[in-house]
Amino acid sequence: MSSPGSGKTTTLEKTLARIMPDVTSAVIVGDICTTHDADRLAQTGAPVVQVNTDEFGGDCHLAAHVIEKAVTNIDLEAIDLLIVENIGNLVCPAEFDIGEDARVVVLSVTEGEDKPVKYPLMFRECDAALLNKIDLLPYLDYDKKAAVAYIHQIHPDMPVFEISAKTEDGFDPWINWLKSKVDQKIN
Repeated sequence: MSSPGSGKTTTLEKTLARIMPDVTSAVIVGDICTTHDADRLAQTGAPVVQVNTDEFGGDCHLAAHVIEKAVTNIDLEAIDLLIVENIGNLVCPAEFDIGEDARVVVLSVTEGEDKPVKYPLMFRECDAALLNKIDLLPYLDYDKKAAVAYIHQIHPDMPVFEISAKTEDGFDPWINWLKSKVDQKIN
C-alpha cells in the first residue's frame, strides 16, 4: 500500500524478478481505472488479476469481498505468495482487512518525511515499511532520520527497508524479510 507514484509497481516488478521461481507468486492489482500496473506486472510471468473499482463507484481501496471474488481466478494451491497491490492511497486501504497475513507500506522520499505522522493508521497497521527512491536523496531536502523516527513513533518495532526500486539498492534485506514471511507460512 502507498500513495500514488511512490513506486509500488516498480518495487513489485523488481521483487517478483528476485523471488521467482523460488517463491511462486500471483498478484491482484487494484486501481480505479486502467490496467497499466497489471500489464506491467504480467510481464514478470506471475499470474495477475486486475480489479477496477470504477465499475462499483470508484472505491479508493479494495475490500475483502472483492479479493474473495478475484482469487477465484488464481490457482491458490499453485502459489506460495499472493500479493495485493492496493489502490494508491495512504488512508482508505489501511482501514480494511482483506485477509492478508502481512501489510507493507511504501513511502517515497519524494513525499516528505512527515507522512507517517500525518497518516498514522497506515503505518500502525503495516508490518514493514519500504522507504523508496533513496537514489534521489542527494537531490532532495529530505530528512531520512526524521522519516524513520516518525515511522517508529507510530510503530516502534516496524522494520524499515531503505530501497531504490529503480537501482535495486537495499533490496537484499527486503527480499530476505519477505522470503522469511513466506517460509513461516509454508512451514
